Amino acid sequence: MPAPAPWKPVPDGGIAVGGLLGIGFAAHPDTGHDLVMVVSSAGHGLFDAVTGEKIARDRDPDPDTSTPDAHPDLTCPGLGPLAGVPVRIAGLFGGGLHTTTPDGWTMDVVNPDWPHDRVVLSADGGAYKGPAGGTWWHVHHSVHSELRTAGFSPSGRTLAVATSSDLTLWARPELPAPGLTD
Repeated sequence: MPAPAPWKPVPDGGIAVGGLLGIGFAAHPDTGHDLVMVVSSAGHGLFDAVTGEKIARDRDPDPDTSTPDAHPDLTCPGLGPLAGVPVRIAGLFGGGLHTTTPDGWTMDVVNPDWPHDRVVLSADGGAYKGPAGGTWWHVHHSVHSELRTAGFSPSGRTLAVATSSDLTLWARPELPAPGLTD
């Protein structure tokens, strides 16, 4: 089912990435936008998580640092505007992304029909009370590809689901300042 407001699918957010191994988040040093770094068997890519635009690509990364398992904290060197910045990667080699946002959204991976994983987004802290579409939404079903990782960016403005063949992104506007309400 579609994710609820304020979450919106990122244009080009269904990005085909064959051989995807893992992803990681970082903030763009100039705009503050969430960036998603993708590590695959075909190299590294960097995407703007707000627009889905490919920002940088390295088809031939250094073999010593091309996968996160080469580094104890599961990082790969950043590229493009993140050049020189290590980016933590979650996926095939371990690690994880945030499962909650600062304002209470929760994301869980469930697999009632294993090995097909499902990603569930919740506005009620993961209680899953009531029918789907009320306070929780089944936003992704991994049927044809193996789930690598799913989770939020550290800012809480992006939700990503990475499988062995693609990256799906949802984004939302800036979070309200602490103590302010709509």
